[in-house]
Amino acid sequence: MTFSLATWNINSVRLREPIVLKLLQEQTPDVLCLQECKSPVDKIPTEGFAALGYTHMIARGQKGYNGVAILSRMPIEEVGSEDFAALGHARHIAGRLDNGVTIHNFYVPAGGDVPDRQVNEKFGQKLDYLTEMRDWFRAERPRKSILVGDLNIAPREDDVWNHKQLLKIVSHTPTEVAHLAETQDAGGWVDVTRQDIPDGPLFSWWSYRARDWSAADKGRRLDHVWATPDISNAAHSSRVLRDARGWEKPSDHAPVFACFDL
Repeated sequence: MTFSLATWNINSVRLREPIVLKLLQEQTPDVLCLQECKSPVDKIPTEGFAALGYTHMIARGQKGYNGVAILSRMPIEEVGSEDFAALGHARHIAGRLDNGVTIHNFYVPAGGDVPDRQVNEKFGQKLDYLTEMRDWFRAERPRKSILVGDLNIAPREDDVWNHKQLLKIVSHTPTEVAHLAETQDAGGWVDVTRQDIPDGPLFSWWSYRARDWSAADKGRRLDHVWATPDISNAAHSSRVLRDARGWEKPSDHAPVFACFDL
């Protein structure tokens, strides 16, 4: 069985329903994981998704911010959600497909603007969130699992447009990169995107502030697809749908795709 999966920080699923439908119609992933839905679960516009065959959804929602959802053409059973760092935020949902694969959908806190937890509470919350993710994966060693989402960290030098200029910018600081690496190692996670595309600059986010985001190309790879070692070799065809960043009323993130032969 081959299935395709996409992850996308949609920055309001209700406001951007038209481009979610466009993605589902044109790219037809079997599973679409959304972050920053900014909607209570009962307000997510599921009718249009269902009409395209995405009749299954599991989600956690909040009014106006955060929120994660998994849309699927295949049956998916919710198997939990975690509130790491006790923030009370809707930032994680996990589901299991009929083929036994568990999908974790995460929206890691952005961390504010100042990379110092002494003066910026949000940065401390981000590090605490990652630490608790790490400890959870150490205790609950995942198997046959995929982790996706906006992890809000660009770990590699070629995951940002300028490594030296961004070393003190939240999302690429050495402290954050180290925390993410510990989390990845704790679960034995394989970075599927970089397994498929090992070399060269690769971005999934471009700021709204840029007058011409594509020409400036000051991007970062904040959105990730990981898999446990027992299924990582089944992954292939990873890509970033850069064009979606230029769609009408776009998110500042582009969808990231992968396929799995399982």
